[in-house]
Amino acid sequence: MQDNPLIIALDFGDMAEVERFLDPFTGHNLFLKVGMELFYKEGPRTVHTLKERGHRVFLDLKLHDIPNTVMSAMRSLSSLGCDLVTVHAAGGKSMMEAAMEGLEAGTPAGESRPACVAVTQLTSTEEARMQAEQLIQVSLEESVFHYASLARSSGLDGVVCSALEAGGIRERLGNEFLTVTPGIRMGTDSHQDQKRVATPEKARETGISAIVVGRPIIRAQKPVEAYETWMNAWKGAAR
Repeated sequence: MQDNPLIIALDFGDMAEVERFLDPFTGHNLFLKVGMELFYKEGPRTVHTLKERGHRVFLDLKLHDIPNTVMSAMRSLSSLGCDLVTVHAAGGKSMMEAAMEGLEAGTPAGESRPACVAVTQLTSTEEARMQAEQLIQVSLEESVFHYASLARSSGLDGVVCSALEAGGIRERLGNEFLTVTPGIRMGTDSHQDQKRVATPEKARETGISAIVVGRPIIRAQKPVEAYETWMNAWKGAAR
């Protein structure tokens, strides 16, 4: 992801809503996130339709199961033509290694395998809740760094993390290790269910590989204008 994309989260219930949202974006080559709600409703045709429109696809299913099941699932997902997929780092090293094995095995000959990133701690998670509910007694930051290191040693391409941890991950694991960051908000936006947030300008200054933005764009009265405003904020901070 050398172009540091802004990924739009397609938090819609079905493809009819997605099509209505995308129709005004004629001429735009977008990077679109398909999550559980949309994929479980519409299935693989979601990815096929978006790819036919010329867009890149981040299939965010956060796989977390025994290694053999994850390997088999990734073998199937890699054949869809998506560009980026996710697992949960909490699944452990063997599971993540199996995910990469499945991706390699399922990628059609002559094509590049999807990049794979591991979810560390959700951006809706607060430190006190993590410690109480997950029984992880280190700081939230250290938990994220541990999961990132585990993902790197398992052969993954990067992690999903908040902007607050991305700089530390870059320092520890290098610029080539991807940091994909949700929880991005303009200074005037509501944080909603996100707890660890940053502005697009701050995210870019931190050296994040890609940001994920959903409701501020897809629920805007003029989504194309909203997208362009966000792109200017995201790309402009690099100048």
